[in-house]
Amino acid sequence: MRSGATLTAALVAGFVHAGAPVPGTEAAGTGVTGPPSAGASPRPGVDLDTVTIPELQARMADGSLTSSALTAAYLRRIRTVDPKINAVLGTDPTALRQAAAGDARRRHGDTRGPLDGIPVLVKDNVNTRGLLTTAGSLALAGSPPDSDAALVTRLRDAGAVILGKTNMTEWADFRADKSTSGWSAVGGQTDNPYVLDRNPCGSSSGSAVAVAASLAQVAIGTETDGSIVCPAGMNGVVGHKPSLGLVSAAGVVPISAEQDTAGPMARNVTDAALTLSVLGDRAGPRTAGPYSGSLRGTRIGLWRLPPLGARTDALMTRTAQKLRAAGAEVVEVALPYQKRIEELEGPALLSEFHRDIDAYLATRDGPRDLAELIAFNRSHPAERTCFAGQEVFEQALAAPPTTDPGHRAARAELNDLARRSIDETMASHRLDAIASPTNPPAWTTDCARGDADSDLASSSTPAAVAGYPSLSVPAGFVHGLPVGLTLMAGDREDAKLLSLGAAVEHRLRAWRAPRYLPSVGPDALR
Repeated sequence: MRSGATLTAALVAGFVHAGAPVPGTEAAGTGVTGPPSAGASPRPGVDLDTVTIPELQARMADGSLTSSALTAAYLRRIRTVDPKINAVLGTDPTALRQAAAGDARRRHGDTRGPLDGIPVLVKDNVNTRGLLTTAGSLALAGSPPDSDAALVTRLRDAGAVILGKTNMTEWADFRADKSTSGWSAVGGQTDNPYVLDRNPCGSSSGSAVAVAASLAQVAIGTETDGSIVCPAGMNGVVGHKPSLGLVSAAGVVPISAEQDTAGPMARNVTDAALTLSVLGDRAGPRTAGPYSGSLRGTRIGLWRLPPLGARTDALMTRTAQKLRAAGAEVVEVALPYQKRIEELEGPALLSEFHRDIDAYLATRDGPRDLAELIAFNRSHPAERTCFAGQEVFEQALAAPPTTDPGHRAARAELNDLARRSIDETMASHRLDAIASPTNPPAWTTDCARGDADSDLASSSTPAAVAGYPSLSVPAGFVHGLPVGLTLMAGDREDAKLLSLGAAVEHRLRAWRAPRYLPSVGPDALR
């Protein structure tokens, strides 16, 4: 087992000090405007769009920046920008006190690590004391949880400033057959900051949008299958789904313990990696590989997904050309067993959700189990203002228990096939990672239609089911809408994947700040 300090050192040595890029070379940042609040001097003087955690830590170390000034700047930006996009449910009233405590620690030489004094937003399904944690549902909106999730405890212990909570797709998009990503009864609809009538993907919608709009330095998302990487890709940011078990899921509203994990979302790979070094509390990822800013000699398998559209596929062709020009060998691959994995995953998750949500609800005020939760939704019209159904809940209630031999056999086959789909592809082609498009360009948000265009294809499933790490980095744009590149590798190869991702990010240089356009026309999907 590796300590957080050891993991931080490995990640930093892998790419932060080796010239990992600072994003934002293609667009002017927003900067920091307005005077800091009382006691928040000196003035931040940093571009919130492009600054990295190492740069912030250097500024705080030399006394030209305080956490109080940085936190005040993010709070001002939330007040100014969030009304356009509706990503932040609310801010923590103690945020400036947390920042002041960090400044006091620093003055006494007691800095706690890379996140000390850094403002972080947390997804609304992660228990946070003093703040509502609802998973987007009015059923949990009565009172905050009694204690922090394990990962929030780690953030606080590391000195991070808990800035507030982000909106999400209600119940992590596991309530209805026909749902709308980014909508919850508690928070309403979160919008894509690049084009406001477009969808942010889910379920970590608010976390991705908040980071894209520079409302916090980093945010925490969660994923069962796609809920970190898809919103990261669709909102032009970095999202890392860690290896299963690397980050504790204790105190996180569940879908399935067999697949659930929390992970970092940031504007650059450096910040995501440093956040992971704080979040990880299990056996750490393996040491970073030889990827210290260079792609030369690496082998990457490109798994194309033509159903995502001709323009997305063309972007993948251009991406492969850029990686080859940087010295990588890119070979086309096809992952096996995907049809069978798709057949098995949904039924397995239904049984596991019934088990895990009943256990979680027993710890909170409100409905005590899934049956009571279904009854709550039937009796509260506000839960049906965007999408009315709860078919997934009802199917889960009727699903066989996780002790059923049929379920256990199906889950074992599912895990085996997902792992083999990656392991066999990596071995047969001698790959360092598999790459694939993360997402199509964002579809138009429409409650009546729901996410009608979201099931075109998904690159998230193999790593999600296998419990292996995946990382989405910005790849480019289609009609002004971001498309991500997902990288995946073997179990506990998070550090290697992040280091490779930093090199890919540096080569692609695809990040640019959102423009908050009202629309781009109906043909942008393809």
